[in-house]
Amino acid sequence: MSRLSRWPARASLFTLQPLAAGVLLAAAGSSFAEDPVGAVPAATRDTQLGTVTVNARRREESAQSVPTPISVLNSETLETQRIYRVQDLQQLVPSTNVAYVHARQSSISIRGLGNNPASDGLEGSVGVYLDNVYLGRPGMAVFDLLDVEQLEVLRGPQGTLFGKNTTAGVLNITTRKPTFHQEGSVQSSLGEDGYWQTQGSFSGPLTDTLAGRISAYHTEDDGYVKNVYNGHDLNGGKRQGFRTQLLFKPSETFNLRWIGEYNEENSDNGILSLYSTGPTLNGVNRYESLARQAGATLVSGKDRKVNFDSDQMVKVFQGGTSVEANWTLPNDFTLTSISAYRWWDFTPRNDDGLNVPVFYNAGVSVRDKQYSQEIRLASPTGGFFDYVLGAYYFKQDLDNKSFTYNGPQADIWNLTPAGALANVTTIGNGHIDTDSYALFAQGTWHLTERLDFTAGVRGTYEEKSAWVTRDAPSGGVPVSGAAAAARQGRVGAYDSGDLNQYSFAPSGLLSLSYRFSDDLLGYASLSHGEKSGGVNLTVGAAPRLGTDSLLVGTERANNAELGIKSSWFDNRLQFNTNLFWTEVHGYQANVYDQVNRVQYLANAGSVRSRGLEFEATAAPLRGLTLNFNGSWNDVRYTEYDDAPCPPEISLANAAATCDLSGHQVVGASKYIANLNGQYKWQLTERIEPYVSASYAFRSKAVGTIDDSDYGQIPSYAIVNLSTGVRLDQGDGVLDLSLWVKNAGDKTYFTSLWNSANGGYAGVLGTPRTVGATARYDF
Repeated sequence: MSRLSRWPARASLFTLQPLAAGVLLAAAGSSFAEDPVGAVPAATRDTQLGTVTVNARRREESAQSVPTPISVLNSETLETQRIYRVQDLQQLVPSTNVAYVHARQSSISIRGLGNNPASDGLEGSVGVYLDNVYLGRPGMAVFDLLDVEQLEVLRGPQGTLFGKNTTAGVLNITTRKPTFHQEGSVQSSLGEDGYWQTQGSFSGPLTDTLAGRISAYHTEDDGYVKNVYNGHDLNGGKRQGFRTQLLFKPSETFNLRWIGEYNEENSDNGILSLYSTGPTLNGVNRYESLARQAGATLVSGKDRKVNFDSDQMVKVFQGGTSVEANWTLPNDFTLTSISAYRWWDFTPRNDDGLNVPVFYNAGVSVRDKQYSQEIRLASPTGGFFDYVLGAYYFKQDLDNKSFTYNGPQADIWNLTPAGALANVTTIGNGHIDTDSYALFAQGTWHLTERLDFTAGVRGTYEEKSAWVTRDAPSGGVPVSGAAAAARQGRVGAYDSGDLNQYSFAPSGLLSLSYRFSDDLLGYASLSHGEKSGGVNLTVGAAPRLGTDSLLVGTERANNAELGIKSSWFDNRLQFNTNLFWTEVHGYQANVYDQVNRVQYLANAGSVRSRGLEFEATAAPLRGLTLNFNGSWNDVRYTEYDDAPCPPEISLANAAATCDLSGHQVVGASKYIANLNGQYKWQLTERIEPYVSASYAFRSKAVGTIDDSDYGQIPSYAIVNLSTGVRLDQGDGVLDLSLWVKNAGDKTYFTSLWNSANGGYAGVLGTPRTVGATARYDF
């Protein structure tokens, strides 16, 4: 028998399931119509889609039986589509956006909710979990997706069963476990712009009751943004890491899994390229005028160029360890304990965006430690009622340091009197301790053979204590009068004193699901999620607006879902679709202060997110798998009447405020569509060629909270292609492939940020990249 025939089937690459059943039927031609359900010939049975198991309700079950919107990407999908980083997931799943500058300024949003990166004193609206451990900082997920078994994206509030309350959704990452049989893989990829990635993993038994697994990776590239100042390429660097595991299984009723991992990055990521210089008022463009006065030469980021006279650098060191124990108790109850510790160190070096020294270096470094403990009890299934209940504790200890080393042109660029900021250094510090306690329970009543009712509740109590300080400025020349007042107002010493927050946040779920047939599930649900407030850990506008401006209130979400999950034509087509309506109060969003030129987090009033999502997977022909998913998402502020104004207004009147009620929320494309597929065929018993392609479209989006005409992200579409061959080689399979990402070499921006003086800078997507990969699985 060929090794290829025994290798994991790649026909079930996705559990992305939905819209156009008619479109997919047409693509399949007559292959669906020839065989009635239940009478599929043996020769075509391998076109059936496999069952995908998820842990969305803290017990293993089929994704098609879980009454909640969920997208699942397995390891074969990630490999086929060349997805090795979390920030690329938005090319594969609906209603999802990843705003990424570097590890600190990163966030994941679902259904337009959660675009709030770079706030060290606040958790994300989308919870990120790695092997059942909550990651307290979104940047903890900025590493290569090493030896991943599966990714699950759950949409909507998920607070009842996941460790931290979430108002927008969950990204659940599961890595491969140690095995009691020997297996492994090695992979190496080469591509344009100096791209080189190597990964490897090996697993096997150490004794009859102990198995181990070790995985490692190294990735580097030169970058794709040209710095015309010195000719260097930026937005590249090196990442590497490893994960070690032990699985102890002395009996069928107990197992213990230990994980230890380490990741590091040394790169020049974090490049913000000039997107727009903003408005021209009364014949003057302030951004261009002040740049000219400072002696700077501007270059357009749309040409994938910057003009930096200082170094750009990001260093990240992180690691963690966890122990998960599972006991099968009498009467088939399951007791689970998960203990974890993680740490994360981030250090940046940022240029001012110009080729003259406005500042030499500025940024925020972070040192974070977290501890968590979860205990769960799951009842046996098969009866009238089953449930999961438990307790959760999370502790976080975080320090940051904000710094700006101004240069001689600082006063020109900042419109301050001569000497106020030139060559002045300012350093601030922030600290926050978080203690979170939760009790949770969720149960399902099987009212009939087809009708289920689920109810869940979680109560979370959190204590946060913090302080923020800024040292007196140093350097520069002695000043008096207006210059002294400007120096004091912009970078004067500050001490917030003790800041405390205490909150109780309930979460709840009510859900009805009805199985119309073995292949059709309908469901309706109501859920409530709350995310506690936090503290801005940089001074920001506090000297002007008061200490209260450092505090961020609770975010609360009410959500309604109505959907179906279905399988057709003897499970050769899976089609899922759902409607959702979410009301959010106290929405947490980034605000840019034009006066102090700082970005901080605040409650932005109320938001409504509503829309339609669909997902479909089809295997219409032997060897062909098609996936099509998309979303329509209308997410707007329903009440935001004291909002920041766009520069076309604020530069004319710095004291102006605007009403953004009815405006679209930042970063949320109204239309998203993703289409991909793979076709493989058996050339000989030991040779299997294949081709794959993907298309990802996102409509235009608001770039920053002020909704300026100069800060809009245009729509874009990305095409990725690959072809290769799998060869049966001895005890394994050799996979050789050629690929191209962004085949049309589309220049596009994934996110935008406010710049001083009315300008906007953004993060460029990767250009066309051609490469080759060799992988050996054994």
